[in-house]
Amino acid sequence: MAKQELDDKNLKALVSLLSDDDQEVLEHVEQKIIALGDTVIPYLESEWENNFNSKVQKRIEDLIHQVQFGHLKSRLRDWKEKGHEDLLEGMWLVATYQYPDLEYDKLKAEIEQLYYDTWVELKVTDDLPFERVKLLNFAFFGKLRFNANTKNFHSIGNSMINVVLETRKGNPISLCVVYMLIAQKLKMPVYGVNLPNLFILTYKSEDTQFYINAFNKGLIFTRSDIDNYISHLNLKPNDMFYEPCNNLNIIRRVLRNMVISFEKLGEPDKIEEIKELINCITDDTDNEV
Repeated sequence: MAKQELDDKNLKALVSLLSDDDQEVLEHVEQKIIALGDTVIPYLESEWENNFNSKVQKRIEDLIHQVQFGHLKSRLRDWKEKGHEDLLEGMWLVATYQYPDLEYDKLKAEIEQLYYDTWVELKVTDDLPFERVKLLNFAFFGKLRFNANTKNFHSIGNSMINVVLETRKGNPISLCVVYMLIAQKLKMPVYGVNLPNLFILTYKSEDTQFYINAFNKGLIFTRSDIDNYISHLNLKPNDMFYEPCNNLNIIRRVLRNMVISFEKLGEPDKIEEIKELINCITDDTDNEV
């Protein structure tokens, strides 16, 4: 049924059938509503507010979630297919799983403000990479007060960029993402690195490369330190442990962190949904930590 064929009267008739206990009727109604896509959400929200049957309210809530989840999967696939160049957009899409009304422009404005607050500290400096990173560390961890969330390491909020921006606390990858977004706006060649068990950053130019641990206040270290880390884990060296990864790798790793968070919370349905999101942006040829 085409979206435009359902007016308010027909929608109301459909929603009224959600009180029916016949499973076949329910499935038919739910399929018709889901097929309408995200345009039906405002109507469902209005019906939820005006309906005092708790059973129907719960079914409406589930329908809204199913519609929003289907829309999220579609947008994630589109983001992947169009080149996944905008990391902030990818992080925003991930966050809409928990915060469906979150606006991309709001996040973009917050990053712009952080960039400006940081630029003020770096505008009078030479081009020495180590010095620029040290100044960025001072601004990011000192002035802006971003910090490792060691107390609630597995909190789902650590994977939600809006929560990280609000609380100034995150896990290794979310802190790295915010740090990297600011650094790249400052024209610094800073990128993510997919280390096992720890996401880090690398400063990589034509003649300089070193590494940054955003979870440890921007600690600067070298390739030999990574060699020692890999050896300690009894792993063989791999290029991906030393070189920049792409935005797709980052978003998949954020989603895998969410799986762990929901495992800690005992939320099997959400675990399966996040795995669906991972599958949306994963090909058979993908190979990562």
